[in-house]
Amino acid sequence: MTTQLVLGSASTGRLRVLQQAGVQPLVVVSDVDEDALIEGLGPDTATEAVVAKLANAKAVDVAAKLPAEVTADCVVLGCDSMLYFDGELRGKPGSAEVALRQWHAMAGNTGHLLTGHALLRISDGVITHTGSETRSTTVHFAQPTDAELAAYLDSGEPLNVAGAFTLDGLGGWLIERIDGDPSNVIGISLPLVRAMLAAAGLSIAEVWHP
Repeated sequence: MTTQLVLGSASTGRLRVLQQAGVQPLVVVSDVDEDALIEGLGPDTATEAVVAKLANAKAVDVAAKLPAEVTADCVVLGCDSMLYFDGELRGKPGSAEVALRQWHAMAGNTGHLLTGHALLRISDGVITHTGSETRSTTVHFAQPTDAELAAYLDSGEPLNVAGAFTLDGLGGWLIERIDGDPSNVIGISLPLVRAMLAAAGLSIAEVWHP
């Protein structure tokens, strides 16, 4: 019998990664106020811990929304991604102006895409296992021309994604290379999720949908 994987994210990139890997998740978007949560963290909070805490808050929020027929046997996965660049964590730029400034700084340089993962194993309505991990992938940015950058911003894609870029969309043209797990850059690390499932007593075959 297949265990239902619940994805606590509205990210189409994360959903696509899971679907291409044989999983048909139930998508339930959390109501976590990310900005408020970040503001509540102390200034000494490690960068890896920031995304991990965001991911955990999303997973817990989603788990509380699930009906009994789902919590009979499921795994809830919360994720959050941010770019660590030039000593700062950068999330979704939200506007073309912010994205443009960020790209002017990133062009020709290197950043680290951090994705926090939180996994809750639920059986018969009870959380039986929790896990939290963060993975980092190094991203080497190209130097786009002014015309390329203008076209990319006009597409709207970089405005609402962590770090103002994607690897699996139009932004892929503007990435020279990465060092590490590519799925992590898209927002969900398959190798890490596999290890987290194993820690919860599940194999990947138990969440696949043939």
